Amino acid sequence: MAVGRIISAVMPILLIWPLSGGANPASSSALLIPEVKADKRICFAMYTVHRGVLKLTAQLYPIPSGIDRDVYLDVRRGGSWKQVGCEKASPDGWAATFRVENWDASGDVPYRVRHGRVAEYLGIVRKDPAAKETIVVAAFSGNAPPLGDGPEIPKSDILANIKKLKPDLLFFAGGQVCAHENHLAHWLRFGREFGEVLRECPAVCLPDADDVGQDRLWGAGGKRSEKESGEDGGYYRPMAYVREVERAQLGHLPDPHDGAPLPCGLGVYHTALTLGRVSFAILDGRKFKSAPVGVMPQAGTRPGCVMTNAYDPAALDVPGAELLGERQLSFLRGWVADWGDCDMKAVLSQAAFCGIAQLYGARDQRVYADLDSNGWPKSARDRALEGIRPAFAVQIAGGGHLGCVVHQGIESWNDACFTFGVPPMVNGEPRWWAPEAPAKNRPPGVPEYGGEFLDGFGNRMTVLAVANPPEEPGPGGAATTRAAGFGVIRFHKPTREVTFECWPRNVDIGSRDARQYPGWPIKIRQEENNQRKPTGHLGTLTIKGAEDPLVEVVDDASGEVLYALRIKGTTYNLGVFRDGPHTVNVVAGKKRKSFPGVLPTRSGGPAQLEADFLPPPPPEPEKPEPKKRGRPKG
Repeated sequence: MAVGRIISAVMPILLIWPLSGGANPASSSALLIPEVKADKRICFAMYTVHRGVLKLTAQLYPIPSGIDRDVYLDVRRGGSWKQVGCEKASPDGWAATFRVENWDASGDVPYRVRHGRVAEYLGIVRKDPAAKETIVVAAFSGNAPPLGDGPEIPKSDILANIKKLKPDLLFFAGGQVCAHENHLAHWLRFGREFGEVLRECPAVCLPDADDVGQDRLWGAGGKRSEKESGEDGGYYRPMAYVREVERAQLGHLPDPHDGAPLPCGLGVYHTALTLGRVSFAILDGRKFKSAPVGVMPQAGTRPGCVMTNAYDPAALDVPGAELLGERQLSFLRGWVADWGDCDMKAVLSQAAFCGIAQLYGARDQRVYADLDSNGWPKSARDRALEGIRPAFAVQIAGGGHLGCVVHQGIESWNDACFTFGVPPMVNGEPRWWAPEAPAKNRPPGVPEYGGEFLDGFGNRMTVLAVANPPEEPGPGGAATTRAAGFGVIRFHKPTREVTFECWPRNVDIGSRDARQYPGWPIKIRQEENNQRKPTGHLGTLTIKGAEDPLVEVVDDASGEVLYALRIKGTTYNLGVFRDGPHTVNVVAGKKRKSFPGVLPTRSGGPAQLEADFLPPPPPEPEKPEPKKRGRPKG
């Protein structure tokens, strides 16, 4: 955008976080905030709409002392503007978040953010695309080189492709800001880069380590870290700084599932967003994650990394180590059973639940296990996948500098979800998938490097596609040609299929000659996200009088929802994973049929269950009583 080109020509006025000793003042970590005129004080806005509630965060440039901080939100309905909110911009980050209830999402609604007498920012809250057959998500990660160093890297090709895609949702999986000392300046630059598309498309942003100002992030429940490298666990920057980051990047998300703050004062943001009859679980893969200190000695130059093959993966699986934490697992237990307004489901998070990158920065630097990946801790990773699996949901995540598609496994290969790790927009530190031994059971059509592998923690994963960087950068510079790009995810609701697309930078996706990274696109069926092998069956369920109902199977002994799925059609084979009674619930609209105490067929249970939603037949008309004949006279 043009405004992003004038930074060097305007007067800098503010730094939010003082540069640490030894920082390079010439790097863009020291990016200064441009002075803007009063009518340009609103930089950009982001929003979501979920179940009748609009959340919108307006990001302003710093407001000079003595000027009112009130920010107003207006919407245009029926030909006139109406004010629906007034909030004060926080002096810590200059963001103002609005919450509007009883939102009618049946049509497009223009909105206007105002500050003072002259500042005005216009956008559109799009109608919910429930009627669309295919919901399109454009997904991104890694917006800048490490620490934000180097000149600004244009995103014009990405913006042009977003406009051609016309996605229903934008997902930024982490690394929106890669400058450790000055989030506000670089967040404003992010807004200047992407505000043109954010102003009228809902978006989800998830902050990762660089966003909160440190090299790596093992949140450890919100404790204080003493190291910028982060391996001792917790947050290195002051909590006020982290709260500023979260207010800016997360304030527009739907209300959190349980909003109780952590003891350190940080909030939580795990929640759900339903858009176009696709339900997205938004997870925080960092805040509750345990730290590697005490688990392994420092070996090599990378904290939290195993750089020798002389180790026991099982020894890294420390009892009690956390990934999502119990609060998020509890949220998932409710989310998997909540299908009231959706046909398909997906999980959004910062990182894949496996460790796929093996060469870091250079092809001679091998990492056998990176504890910063969400493949660790293994047992906690398994619990996370077990929490997602009953919903038949895909995972969309940041790719850890490496675009990939993996089919996850827990007890056996391929029994859990597919994960699409999207490539970085700017690849300042290339990474490679380079297995030392060939795979087993390579699926048909998968490149030679693919197949079944154990990652460095012993996690089962079937590698289906990887966007490895080339040996040499191409035209356009190393940062955008060494496996940089973005992901596109298409949810085909009529067929219950999902398509993953992985696009490189510097291409026109509308061109006939445009090519994705080798191995893509990949299309999967919804039910392939849960291939847990049943040990028995409750028979075949047949539905009458309704199509595509919700089917839920509950283990009566534990109360656990084994799976819940809006099926396609009117029959479903009910697999279960232990003997004993189960409850089958079938929901069609507002009608519900329950079958409690159903045993597997091998234990004497029925071979057929029938959920009859047909209206009762009308009562037969009453037959008139026959006339009584009188007695003959005489």
